[in-house]
Formats: sequence, structure tokens, C-alpha cells
Amino acid sequence: MRQSQLFTHTRREAPKDEAAKNAKLLIRAGFIHKEMAGVYDFLPLGLRTLNKIIQIIREEMDAIGGQEVLLSALQEPGKWQASGRWSDEAMAIWFKTRLDRESELGLANTHEEPMTAMLAAQVQSYQDLPRAVYQFQTKFRNEPRAKSGLLRTREFLMKDLYSFGRSQTELDEFYETVSAAYTRIFKRVGLGERTHLTFASGGVFSKYSHEFQTLCEAGEDTIYLSAERGLAINLEVCTPEVLADLALVKDELVPHKAIEVGNIFKLGTRFSEALGLCFRDERGETRPVVMGSYGIGPARVMATIAEILADENGLVWPASVAPFAVQLVSLFDAAGRVAAASERFYREWSAAGASVLWDDRPAAAGEKFADADLLGLPFRVVVSEKTLSQDKVELRPRRGGAAELIDPNGLIARLADYV
Repeated sequence: MRQSQLFTHTRREAPKDEAAKNAKLLIRAGFIHKEMAGVYDFLPLGLRTLNKIIQIIREEMDAIGGQEVLLSALQEPGKWQASGRWSDEAMAIWFKTRLDRESELGLANTHEEPMTAMLAAQVQSYQDLPRAVYQFQTKFRNEPRAKSGLLRTREFLMKDLYSFGRSQTELDEFYETVSAAYTRIFKRVGLGERTHLTFASGGVFSKYSHEFQTLCEAGEDTIYLSAERGLAINLEVCTPEVLADLALVKDELVPHKAIEVGNIFKLGTRFSEALGLCFRDERGETRPVVMGSYGIGPARVMATIAEILADENGLVWPASVAPFAVQLVSLFDAAGRVAAASERFYREWSAAGASVLWDDRPAAAGEKFADADLLGLPFRVVVSEKTLSQDKVELRPRRGGAAELIDPNGLIARLADYV
């Protein structure tokens, strides 16, 4: 991509109606556009990063046997009335609308009910199980506190995976499989060292659920962490009973602010019984399917990366999710030699597999360097009259490591892990 043709532009000043660091930086860098409180559009750079996060999640879900589908956001009341979650008293975050003849519809805030109902048409026998089905789908929640940028929005993308099994043992085993996959996901997106499996309330579903909490001062949650045991407990369940159950001493736990980036629940038969999802076992007896639910918000992950890894100059993206691996910066020269050389490097490196954003704009060096820092791509390559006089280009990582002059023909080999 040539930066002169990029759909969006950077901004020098942070938007005055945003308090969250992630929103300020992502808007300034031209990754997102704000429609209204809690509602954001993804622009070309932001969508590239979002899609890379989605692809990492997809790969890990496919690897554990998940099959991808896409369900409707529009919801008719019947399924939700059957589970007891249609009324605003039961679930206060509904967005609802009406059809011409006044029949009411909802915009889905989660998908346990429709996914369960769909499986009821697919499952008859124990031979049809187990199954794991997931989607990336837009959810709508009437959040009263949509003030944290992409961390808490009223319209958002969710990866929700649902497992359907024959027994509690089958659920328990798959639950651990998903937990391990989530650990791999957060490691791959650059949050692994800061993200901890955290005991949380199981609600009406089970004794515990588990959250994946990333340590960050911008987080809305408080967790208590045992570094020695590698265990964390959400504040809401950090009671004497739970501490005893986990053999932990509260004085040995350290409180941290954290962002919930994922969660996993053992649903049991709560929804299958309500919506008639049953199977015939080996003896011909009818039994309810045992379910689990597993969520990750890709945009929330993106915002968390921005909150944690950004520095005073701008965003800092891990190579695995950066919109481009390399920012090629051409410094103006009257003779046009720099432009010609940059054009050749841009074509050669792109053809070799590197994703390159070429800043070919007729702007001053200071502006280009400031924008490169703000965008936060993993590597910056500078082409100038000075570097070309030595048959070199300047390579500088966005974070850590000094700038060095290298042979442009060796760039791809140097960045082999990133292209």
C-alpha cells in the first residue's frame, strides 16, 4: 500500500470526546472512526489488524475441531422466552425493535439460544456428538457505560464457540482443550505474558467459570494473582470459601487491574433442556446434550494490545497482528533518485512476500517519522540520499534495538520471521 493512496489520515491531536488510551491512539492513527458513543467503524489499517486477530483465533478453533458458521443477529422472542432471557428484567442489555405488524424482534447480545435450537435440528443420536460450532458475529448490547473505546462497546464482534457433548466428562475434557487453545491465542497476539487464567463466578451454570484476564491499569476488573501458583481469582469470587477451595491464602495474593479478553463457561444442560436439545444414548434413552460456551472479542483484544504495548510516541503492534510488517519511508530528494530506488524496493519486497506500507508522500522527514511511530508497524526502513550513497537502507525496529544500515537486497532474509 502506498501511503499517499491510503483511505485514512493521521491526526496530530487526540479526540476530545475520548478518555480511553486505545480509542485516542486508534483514532489518531486512522485505524478506527467513531460513529457515536460505543460504536466504531474499522478503517483499512484497523480492519487489517482486526482480521489478523480473527485469523489467529480461527486457526486455533479449527485446530481443536471447531466448525465455523454464521448466525443471524435478528432474534425472534420464542427461543429466548423458553430460556427465560427475553424480558428486560432478565437481561437489561437488549436492543429490541418491531416489525410492521408489531411483532417484536431482538438484536442478539449472545447466541446460546439460537445455537442450541439450530443443533436440535441436527442431533438425534449419540453418534451425532460431540460437536463444536463457532462463529464471528456482530453482537449488540445496550451498555450503560460505553466509555472505554473498543473495550466496551454497544456493537461489537464476538467469536463465540459452543460445544455439545454426551456427558459431563466430555464437556470437562473439551473445556480444558479450549483453555489451552486460548492460551495459545493470547501468546500469538502478543499478550501471553500478561494474560492469566482467572477463576470467576459460574453463575447459574457451574461452580466456576474462567476468564482470561490481561493485566492492565485501564482494566475494569480487579483480580488477585498468585505468581507462585500461576492462579488468579476475580475479585467477585475472592471469598474465604473459594480461597480454601483453591488452597490459597489471600495475604499471598497481589491485586491487579485487568481487562477480560476471553471467557469460558460450562453451561451443562441449562439451555438444552429449555430448548429440547436431546439425543438417544447407546441404550436408546433420551438425554439432554451437555453444553459449553467460549467467547473472545477480537476488537477488545485489539484495544488491549493498544493499551498495553503503546508508548509515548504511538501504537506498537506485534508482528503477528500489525497491518503491515514494514513501513518504508522515503525522504525527499530533488533529483528523484530516492523515489526511484524506493519504488524498486517496494515492488521487490512486496513480490517477495513482505507486507509493506510505503510512505511516498511529499512530506517533511519529521512528519513521516512521527506518523511511522504513531502507526506502530514492527519495522521502519528509511531510504535517503545518505543511505543510497552507501548502497544501504536504514532498518529500525519500532521497539527495542538500534537503527542499522543494511543491504536492501538482504532485507527479506533479515525479516524472514515477519514476512
